[in-house]
Amino acid sequence: MMISVIICTFSCKKLDVPVESQYVSSNFPTTLSDYNASMGAMYANLSSNYAVAYWRMQELSTDEAIIPARDGNYDDGGQYRQLHYHTWTVDHPNVATVWQWGFSGIMSCNRLLNVTNAFNFTAADRTAKLAEIRAMRALYYFFLMDIFGNVPILTTYPVSGIPATSSRAKVFQFIESELLAVVQQLPSKTSVAASNTLQYGKPTKGMAFALLAKIYLNADVYNGTANNRYTDVVRMADSVLSNTNYSLDAKYRDIFLPNNGPQIKETIFAIPYDQQISGNQFTRFGFYPYLAPAYGLSASLSIAMSTTPEFYNRFNLPGDFRTSTWLNGPQFVPDGNGGFTTTPAYYQGTTTQIVITPNLILVPPKPMDVGNTTASQAEGVRSIKYYPDPATTQATRLNGNDVPVFRLADVMLMKAEAILRGANATSVNGELQTPLLLVNKIRTRAGATTTASIDLDGLLDERARELFWEGWRRNDLIRYGKFEVEYPLLNDVLSMDKSNFRKLFPVPSTELKLNQSLVQNPGY
Repeated sequence: MMISVIICTFSCKKLDVPVESQYVSSNFPTTLSDYNASMGAMYANLSSNYAVAYWRMQELSTDEAIIPARDGNYDDGGQYRQLHYHTWTVDHPNVATVWQWGFSGIMSCNRLLNVTNAFNFTAADRTAKLAEIRAMRALYYFFLMDIFGNVPILTTYPVSGIPATSSRAKVFQFIESELLAVVQQLPSKTSVAASNTLQYGKPTKGMAFALLAKIYLNADVYNGTANNRYTDVVRMADSVLSNTNYSLDAKYRDIFLPNNGPQIKETIFAIPYDQQISGNQFTRFGFYPYLAPAYGLSASLSIAMSTTPEFYNRFNLPGDFRTSTWLNGPQFVPDGNGGFTTTPAYYQGTTTQIVITPNLILVPPKPMDVGNTTASQAEGVRSIKYYPDPATTQATRLNGNDVPVFRLADVMLMKAEAILRGANATSVNGELQTPLLLVNKIRTRAGATTTASIDLDGLLDERARELFWEGWRRNDLIRYGKFEVEYPLLNDVLSMDKSNFRKLFPVPSTELKLNQSLVQNPGY
């Protein structure tokens, strides 16, 4: 949509309007309160689709999440099925939504750069604000680079000329250069709670370092060449790990509760949500609605989203608390502290205990359809990682759980992987951090048994157990060369398109029609 708006601007020949941004003299921010309100645009846009359309593209295209049809319900034109089987087209609704979402965020950032340069700031305040905006723009570009690969690089508002596609390698270089340029101007996480609250949900040094580590870890994928950046991954990870104000929280559950926030020690960057901020719908789509009374929920919920049996099989470590963040088997009333009582959870008005089963047994001929009987509704392990929010209302059916984008455990696992791929182990705060030590720290926090050894395949499974449903599975599988691995469902009559070009999503057909300077990704 943003590209469409840009082209409309040019075709309507309104370039003579002396507008530096969306603001003119009548509505230009004149107070700091006005300015801060204007900054909200780039954050509101981020929350709107990160945990919906963007998340679905990253997760439903993998083994980690699935929305099967249930006797035709929840098929929604086949869009979830297409993601599962890698058969999406240029007209897939999420493709257009995420493209527009990403560029809406980028154009908000570009407009805000104009406003910031014109606002009556001190030099120090202006530098800090510009760094914040550029870091957010780099984050948006990362999302687009990871999903689409080759996209236009837009740095001004209004845009000069018709935007043309830039190669993925050039987008990588742009993100890297922007983050390196501003990282030292961003705030650090401190031991002062009030300061961390002000920084929460905004770019910090830790966020920039974590994002740099992420692009360096995937540099071979993004640049299309064997360009080893694993030493840089370790260097960026150490820049986060050396800040002792980050640490693994004692309880894995706390990271994802409805009241999570700046008090979470390992959060590096999260997207805040509440019942008025649209975007967090994990309970609405991923919970089992017949359990709603047991969890104190009054809103009506979907019965659709779960995980695949193949993915759930990785949750097999003795004592691992992370296993209890999935709903599987006989269900019990929760104890309010992330655990369960011994009281069975019954189907309402009955004495029949609710039992959820992991297998998704398809019922042909309807494609990727499990049927809609009481038994088939209970098929598919559900997630309560983002713990159901009792404040969820029928009016919005939204959750208040903030959604982490970067957290310390991910940084630790990125460092471990980089070392396994050839970088040297390094010491942080006097501790030599080997891949085995880092993985066992994460396992110990989860209550899981430690391991005596770790290799790359084992690390991928550890990332699955630790980071599931946090939007990284597609990214991980592509880096490991396993994105095209098929995981058939029982009675499956369809098969996955294993074409290599599916590692990128297409440029939306609507954008290509409006802007002939864009180049479609190969295969589409």
